[in-house]
Amino acid sequence: MNGRRTAASLALLALLLPMPLVAAGAATAAPPPAAASADSRVVLPQLPSPTGRFAVGQETLHLVDRSRTDPWAGSGPRELMVTMRYPAQRGTGGPVRPWLTYEEARLLLADRQLEEAVAVESLVGTKAHARSDARPVAGRYPLIVLSPGFTVPRATLTSLAEELASRGYVVAAVDHAYETSGTAFPGGRVLTCLACAKIGSEEGARQVTDNRARDVSFLLDRLSGRHPAWHNAGLIDPGRIAMAGHSIGGSAAVAAMATDPRIRAGIDMDGGVFSPVPAGGLGGRPFMLLGAQESRPGNTGTGEASWDPNWKRLDGWKRWITFDASNHFTFTDWPTMSDQLGLSPLSPLAGARSLDLTRRYVGAFFDQHLKGIPQPLLDGPGPEAPEVRFHAP
Repeated sequence: MNGRRTAASLALLALLLPMPLVAAGAATAAPPPAAASADSRVVLPQLPSPTGRFAVGQETLHLVDRSRTDPWAGSGPRELMVTMRYPAQRGTGGPVRPWLTYEEARLLLADRQLEEAVAVESLVGTKAHARSDARPVAGRYPLIVLSPGFTVPRATLTSLAEELASRGYVVAAVDHAYETSGTAFPGGRVLTCLACAKIGSEEGARQVTDNRARDVSFLLDRLSGRHPAWHNAGLIDPGRIAMAGHSIGGSAAVAAMATDPRIRAGIDMDGGVFSPVPAGGLGGRPFMLLGAQESRPGNTGTGEASWDPNWKRLDGWKRWITFDASNHFTFTDWPTMSDQLGLSPLSPLAGARSLDLTRRYVGAFFDQHLKGIPQPLLDGPGPEAPEVRFHAP
């Protein structure tokens, strides 16, 4: 392994940690260079195919909450970009959309000093499976909201979102304005991470999670209200809504459940609980802590953000599960992409296995708690998954 790729892999290990950007605010999207296709570094990773019985459709929403001023910009309304995925009829819809736009990919690589190791086209060309504007399969499906880690885009949860949609869920993956290295918004705007310069403590992280909770409640209003923003909103069963998030997005799942009773179940994927579980619990609603190897009892940090005191406050069905040989990235698309890009492994757990376990356990949780289908997989470790550990502190 050459030194450049080893350094790039180490940089990826820091990918979900808050780091200041070179420039923050809004950038103008730049066109790809004409000679990009000749770049010898271009490798096009492929995400694993969804395993459910449905094909997957995809549409994008731009939502504007004019009742709130954006907390990071200090002016203008709060904005969200949302990718909707849903059960779709096979053979319908247009081409699969890029994993990221060119400018989103360029900013992400620049933010992490990966420009020399990974070609922008590799991220843009990462192969996913949802077809744009595909014809939905009629029915009423549970809704799952996905929130990504701080500084990274919703695209990092693409494989999980496609898997859930293929299994009969509507999935809304959210980019929260000014909280990523770069997110494309309408009008040629690419909003960068204004929040990065303002977050440097647990109190700042709590501000992020509490604000994301308000984002999610607004999203639910716009998807399930009398005049929904999405033309396929009739697919959503408003009585079966849940949320999962990675890193600080997992903390946001706790905060959203604490303030919005419409969210019936939640998952925190390796995120500190910066907005603690209320002392009175979550009203008996189920919650799962799904963590990397280090996220075991007694080793999840100190203070209120630690999983240990929050576990005690969870008052409904609950699980604390970790995967051996895993790390913070295990629950995202990054490990399988890193493997295919030829970077040093992010953890001993292979990328394909990381996604397989994540999709299996997240899917089982929602099948049990939103569809009422018992899942023995969640009852304890089994021979089919020797990497999985159940904790009962």
